Amino acid sequence: MSPTNRTVVVTGIGATTPLGGDSASTWEGLLAGRSGVKPIESERFADLPVRIAAVAAVDPADVLPRPLARKLDRSAQFALIAAREAWADAGYKAKAGEDESVAPERLGTVIASGIGGVTTLLDQYDVLKEKGVRRVSPHTVPMLMPNGPSANVGLEVNAQAGVHTPVSACASGAEAIGYAVEMIRTGRADVVVAGGTEAAIHPLPVAAFANMMAMSKNNDSPQTASRPYDKARDGFVLGEGAGVVILESAEHAAARGARVYCEVLGQGLSADSHHIAQPEPTGRGVAAAMQNLLDNTGMKPSEVVHLNAHATSTPQGDIAEIKALRRVLGDDLDHVAVSGTKSMTGHLLGGAGGIETVATVLALYKRLAPPTINIDDLDEEVDADIVRGEPRALPEGTISAINNSFGFGGHNVVLAFRSI
Repeated sequence: MSPTNRTVVVTGIGATTPLGGDSASTWEGLLAGRSGVKPIESERFADLPVRIAAVAAVDPADVLPRPLARKLDRSAQFALIAAREAWADAGYKAKAGEDESVAPERLGTVIASGIGGVTTLLDQYDVLKEKGVRRVSPHTVPMLMPNGPSANVGLEVNAQAGVHTPVSACASGAEAIGYAVEMIRTGRADVVVAGGTEAAIHPLPVAAFANMMAMSKNNDSPQTASRPYDKARDGFVLGEGAGVVILESAEHAAARGARVYCEVLGQGLSADSHHIAQPEPTGRGVAAAMQNLLDNTGMKPSEVVHLNAHATSTPQGDIAEIKALRRVLGDDLDHVAVSGTKSMTGHLLGGAGGIETVATVLALYKRLAPPTINIDDLDEEVDADIVRGEPRALPEGTISAINNSFGFGGHNVVLAFRSI
């Protein structure tokens, strides 16, 4: 099918996060300014420098049937739960083919993870060492594959147009959504299930991040540890969960009478080419991605009223992002309500772009920007209007919003959405 450059819309959302087991409870937690960060009770973390994390509010093992859960890595469990919610929220009653409003060959999935089945890999290695080769699960390889979540969601909905897994560290979930948009715009699919998932709260990743000096060590005050833009910020807090959206061509959504949350304007991409882990301090790469977004979509800086920032709570990264925003948006940044939702959810790595897209879509749909919590002493270099304390009402009429996601390796992904 030849390229069509079709309009893409969001018709369904789903999430399972440290704030709630679905999108509604997650949104309620965001508006309430509630932190999902808690102490890690497991003895395996007792000797680590970091003993806090944003653990999922609802354990996936309590939601999925045990025989199914045993065959899925925790990251795939989260993805499947969020995808099921999004699929039903979009109005689909069954998998493609059985629900005649979508054909299997016109349906795709793009679910990303930054790390993949790391807990399966590490736990099964422990089984091998302690119990022997015969006790290693035969499901290990499908469970640890980074494409496992996307593949299992694809099997769930009978997707045959393509099942994909872009991996770009903490930008993975956003890149997945951008890739899904292109699948629809080029005519390869009519509907795509897209988002990000992550489940990496394990002693090894936590120890590794801590030794990089990337994570907060504020073990004595977990709920205030994730504090974007505050002078006392000392690193991110690891979170887990998934966020998924159903994307459709506007024509397909209209033909089946679907409820539409918003339009997806497009994406902007760039690479820092600066350092494998450190952000480029001037925000050059982030600014390039944002400018790429404006050039690709024709969106004007004055149209943007809300931005869900990457804002991980790292000293250098938070400021680099603000510098990039100012460079591209100029004085129009003064009129953008900026939210740092990782202050509540922690940082879901490859899942961040998924749940933050859900938050951005709901912000447009509900006309409310969630607050950023834990800002007691705003850094003087934060030259932007940060939503603090209470949610902020967004203007009526046609408005646009941006979701930023950046990852180790210098990956920069910027997504834009417009109200309907």
